[in-house]
Amino acid sequence: MKTSTMQRMIIAAFTVGASASAIADPEPKSCSESLVHGTYGIQMQGTNLAPGGAPQNVIGVVVRYYDGHGGITQFDNIKGSITGLVPNRFGTGTYQVNEDCTVDMLFQPAPGVLIQEKAVIVDNGQELRSITVLPVTTMVTAVHRKI
Repeated sequence: MKTSTMQRMIIAAFTVGASASAIADPEPKSCSESLVHGTYGIQMQGTNLAPGGAPQNVIGVVVRYYDGHGGITQFDNIKGSITGLVPNRFGTGTYQVNEDCTVDMLFQPAPGVLIQEKAVIVDNGQELRSITVLPVTTMVTAVHRKI
């Protein structure tokens, strides 16, 4: 009986270990700015505060160029449920790709407006998925797809 219990424990431990190794990526990724390079089409949606402090829904489409060396330029078309459409707004910024394939971005879509995004690289740089982290009152997610 003791042998049978011990065998079950060994099998259970092996199964858990095998499952954990199947989940872990056998080849760790290493990413750099050059992986995120070129023109991306972005669709975004979420909420922010309109002038005066009222919350509003926002949607938008963006054409953003990542230069492969940490520079961003973009044109966006953003529509707020209170503010309406702001068309063809030009902005610039910077980005840093981390070894773990996450991306930190800071950009100014308009004078006096600073936005910080966090993203993950998907499909070897063909796509990014991002969230806006600053300003705190902006809750926006976006999908960036390489054009």
